Amino acid sequence: MRICVIGAGSIGGLLAARLAASDEDVSVIARGAHLEAIRANGLTLLEEGCEPLIAKVRATNVIVEAGPQDLVILGMKAHQVADVVRDLPSLFHDSTLVLTAQNGIPWWYFSGHGGAHEGRKLASADPGNVISDHLPVTRVIGSVVYPAAEISAPGVIKLMEGNRFSLSEIDNQKTPRIEAVSAAFTKAGFRAPVVGDIRAEIWTKLWGNLSFNPISALTHATLAGICQCPLTRALAADMMREAQTIGEALGIRFRIALEKRIAGAEAVGEHKTSMLQDVEAGRVTEIDALVGSVIELGEIAGVKTPAISAVYACVKLLEQTRQKTN
Repeated sequence: MRICVIGAGSIGGLLAARLAASDEDVSVIARGAHLEAIRANGLTLLEEGCEPLIAKVRATNVIVEAGPQDLVILGMKAHQVADVVRDLPSLFHDSTLVLTAQNGIPWWYFSGHGGAHEGRKLASADPGNVISDHLPVTRVIGSVVYPAAEISAPGVIKLMEGNRFSLSEIDNQKTPRIEAVSAAFTKAGFRAPVVGDIRAEIWTKLWGNLSFNPISALTHATLAGICQCPLTRALAADMMREAQTIGEALGIRFRIALEKRIAGAEAVGEHKTSMLQDVEAGRVTEIDALVGSVIELGEIAGVKTPAISAVYACVKLLEQTRQKTN
């Protein structure tokens, strides 16, 4: 399978390295020192208890140079997809698939939904409909990303935990093409089940991300720190209750109890969320995909979100303040 990973950072790099090592034909789109290191030394994956994996991949910073692909993996963060989407057609042949690997509510959420809001667009996930105008939804397959990884040095990805990528057609149908992607991921060493309700999986992960990520960005606390402080634990729980009400109003069934979800986050320990890492590194955060989208869904469902909206406002102000000082 010819596979192009656009955004070979922590998760994209993990996927590219493992897929290349399993004899898939992999290209990566990267930039800067990371790109130069991959070109010179290959893409290195570090995993505790394992020998370093050094994968040989083709690397470029120009999407059109990669040529037609069977699978395109969008490995960047949600707010970066619009920047690349106009160049994606250069990678397409008649049956090319595009796998979205972003956190938060995806831009295609109501496509293939089959409910009262079928086809509705989400401004928070796709401002100006840039993505939906340039990426045919018929090519899209969804995923929920569970591993935690980081770029530890240019050209080097460190896997910290997790091995699961849940995969699905966005209409939840089981098709030969989604089975083929699952098989390729499985051969590369991932747990890659084809799930029957991708939106329920999205909400299960988002449930924690929409609360712990922004609280950590504001407080610089780890997951354990947030969960072990009674005040922030209660704030996270309030945000999660609001989100659960929204999800259930949109037909989502939450399969675990709220307190069990919080306990799971606490058990991860002294881990910095991705949003805190972005703040510390001076990068733009995923606040709109993780939190703004939930507020928009709340408006659609007629559910008020006082706790979520308050935390969202504080993070948006934090971003404005950082822009003025940089």
